Amino acid sequence: MTFPEKAPVVGVPISLTSYEGVFEAISNRPSDSATVVAVCNVHSVMSARRDPDLMVAIGGAEIATPDGVPIVWGLRSTVRREQQRVYGPELMRLAMVRSEELGWTHYIYGSTPDTIEQLEAAIAGFAPRAQIAGSESPPFREMTEAETEASLTAIRTSGADVVWVGLGMPKQELWMHEMRAALPGVAVIGVGAAFDFIAGTKKQAPEWMQKAGLEWLFRFVQEPRRLWRRYLWNNPSYLVLLGLQVLKSKLRRS
Repeated sequence: MTFPEKAPVVGVPISLTSYEGVFEAISNRPSDSATVVAVCNVHSVMSARRDPDLMVAIGGAEIATPDGVPIVWGLRSTVRREQQRVYGPELMRLAMVRSEELGWTHYIYGSTPDTIEQLEAAIAGFAPRAQIAGSESPPFREMTEAETEASLTAIRTSGADVVWVGLGMPKQELWMHEMRAALPGVAVIGVGAAFDFIAGTKKQAPEWMQKAGLEWLFRFVQEPRRLWRRYLWNNPSYLVLLGLQVLKSKLRRS
């Protein structure tokens, strides 16, 4: 299987792909290894620049989707003018709706028991034919080897084709990278806050704010104490680095 080509956005490799491209790659995934899909926004890209382990995890993913609109801007400005967004929550919604057509069964891994319960109820409402093979809310502390092996055994024995991972960034990216060898033939997709958005436990930014690249502002207003450091440092730094990358790209073409 040939996975989508990647291009650097401020030094982090991002896939030139689409929703259909991701679905095609997963449908044709190899049976002898896991297929890891990371969804990347400004926070994950800027964190990867500072964290070598996270850079390896994202760089080693078969697909790293342009989840954040500013990441899409980066690709459009340098390599692909028609690049679209591949947004984690929408990717999960579409996959559930098209489960029967794609022939996939799903496993949900992460978040809290209450959120998983509400997430499964929401999925049953908009995608009644989606097959959920199993789910687990792992402890927030570091898991023991026995607990980790029990989780992997549960995933493997469920027969799930796709494991949706909602552990938050960077924990989910590092977990997927570490566990990939133990999940051959499975697609593992880290979707961050998608569980909360689909379950309705967190509000999603209006579409106009998403298109304008202002989703971060909506989330900041919702959780200022938790997110202020992330956005007040990462976003300006990203724009400066992207500006330099775009300038270098134009100079090379001139």
